[in-house]
Amino acid sequence: MLDNARAIKHNVSMNRLSSKERAQIIRCLVEGNSMRSTVRMTGFAMNTVMKLLRDLGDACREYQDRTLRDLPCERIECDEIWAFVGSKARNVPEGKEDEYGDAWTWVAIDPVSKLIPAWLVGKRDYYHARAFIGDLADRLTHRVQLTTDGFRPYLQAVEDAFGADIDYAMLIKLYGSDPEAGRFSPPVIIAEDMRRITGDPDPSYVSTSYVERQNLTMRMGMRRFTRLTNAFSKKVVNHEAAVALHYMYYNFVRPHTSLRNPYPRTPAMAAGVADHVWTCEEIAGLLG
Repeated sequence: MLDNARAIKHNVSMNRLSSKERAQIIRCLVEGNSMRSTVRMTGFAMNTVMKLLRDLGDACREYQDRTLRDLPCERIECDEIWAFVGSKARNVPEGKEDEYGDAWTWVAIDPVSKLIPAWLVGKRDYYHARAFIGDLADRLTHRVQLTTDGFRPYLQAVEDAFGADIDYAMLIKLYGSDPEAGRFSPPVIIAEDMRRITGDPDPSYVSTSYVERQNLTMRMGMRRFTRLTNAFSKKVVNHEAAVALHYMYYNFVRPHTSLRNPYPRTPAMAAGVADHVWTCEEIAGLLG
């Protein structure tokens, strides 16, 4: 009888969740907890947490798509971060090719305000490169300096989106092993090749360090991006929703450690698209 009562309580409809309860779930999800650990911590049913994630993902995506416009960015760094949905590409079951496999998140960052003005979840190919760079170009107000890695589809995608109205460089990093660091040490950068592609990029600002550091923030903030675990996304819609919620929290809620002067600010505040530090209750309020 007690178990049945708990089941009824825990399977409360998401529409009946208060703003405070929604915010509690949001805090769990954006601080690197898995779906199941969020269920255990909050006491709500998996279906309730899952529906909230999907609905919030749509709301966060729509809000940022509408708000992150006419941005005064001067420099942009772009990169792609790997994850997978359902299974890794080499293990995709027959008939699941359109649902499972690699899921790359294309990310742009403004190294000055730390704002993420654009992102896209998809394949690592020219089609998605063009869609990503085209969306980024539509959000900027004036000529910027752009740095990407050496992934070749960027070349045509940037030309299609910006033409000659950009200062664009590729930074190609060569990795190798450090013979003094031991057998299991991670690869280290042994050389960098900077290639000017379009315009007149300032060599001192040709860098992908900020966007690569942002990749670490993603892996720490979204459990489904953590390597070598079973917390990977099972459906692409959930993956996309988690990314949208993560960037809503990153852009609008969490003050960036480098933006403390003259007071703690979020990337959205530094970019002039928000006038205060948002709360998780405000994110929940996007659902109405």
